[in-house]
Formats: sequence, C-alpha cells, structure tokens
Amino acid sequence: AAETQRKKHGQKAVIIAKLNSLVDPKIIDALYEASQAGVKIKLNIRGICCLRPGVKGLSENISVVSIVDRFLEHARVMFFHHGGDERVLISSADWMPRNLDRRVELLVPIDDRALRTRLMSVLEAYFDDNVKSRRLHSDGSYTRVKQGKNAPHRSQEVLFQETCEIGRLAENSRRTAFEPHRAANGGS
Repeated sequence: AAETQRKKHGQKAVIIAKLNSLVDPKIIDALYEASQAGVKIKLNIRGICCLRPGVKGLSENISVVSIVDRFLEHARVMFFHHGGDERVLISSADWMPRNLDRRVELLVPIDDRALRTRLMSVLEAYFDDNVKSRRLHSDGSYTRVKQGKNAPHRSQEVLFQETCEIGRLAENSRRTAFEPHRAANGGS
C-alpha cells in the first residue's frame, strides 16, 4: 500500500520479490492495485503463482519469472523503493494464506548496508538469468527467457561460484591469521 500511495503522489515506486509461492488473494489484489497505480513490480516466484501478470489495465506493470535449477531454494527476499529510503527484507513466509494466517513466520528488515547490497545483487542475478528462467504470461503459460545477444547467465551457478570464491578467500585468510611465531633464540 505504501508504494501505491507514493506512486499516486508522483514518486518513484518499485517492488521486487523472490518467493516460493504467491497465493494470498489479499496480497495479489494489493499488487494489482499497485500495478494499476503504475508501481513497477518484478517477481521471482519459483512455484505456485496465482497472480496473472501483463493483463492490460490490471497487471501490466508486473512481470513474473520462475527459476527451477539444481538447488532447491527457500530464500524469500523483498525490496521496496520506499520513497528512496530503500527497504530490503527477508522472510520465512511465502505469500500464502497458510503462511500468513496460520503459522508463526518472520519478516526481518536488513539494516546492514553491506548485507542489503549483497541481497540486491542476489536478486539481480536471478532476474538476469537467461538459462533456467521462465516468464509467466497473462494466460498462465510459461516460456523460456531468451538469451538474445547476452552471454548465458545461470543465476544459481553464478551465485554458487561466488560463494565458493568467498569460502576460499575466507579459508586462506584464516590459515595465516593466527600463525604463531617463535623467537630465533628459543625464547617466548
């Protein structure tokens, strides 16, 4: 609702979310209302998605992709432009009635700038995927996202390699961080 109001007042408004499922009718209606107000909405919904993107006059500002690849994912990340005071949140809940109405779930804001930057780069990696990504159309069908002239970008592989490199760097820094040195004369 906040992004919708901002857009109605002429401000920039953006919603980006990565979830497993989008089923909750209230959230879907709120996303439709935001789209009708002109809010740009990008969703990565791995599984069930009851929202229909790209319907003229209803959801033409909403795009939905789905990525199913080697690793089973459970990440739920949300971004709201929030009038320039950008908000990044992580959650244990999918946007489903069972998660929102009948379970204890968490929604946590990420205040640390470095973590927000990392999560935004993860979201970007997923929306740049042109190998495993499928686009949801207004009729409920999915089509493979075309590579076009872009180099192949497989988000899970890119993120896996980045994580391995971070692990290697951390391991190398640990090996030398606490290396004991003894005095040449045998003293302490």
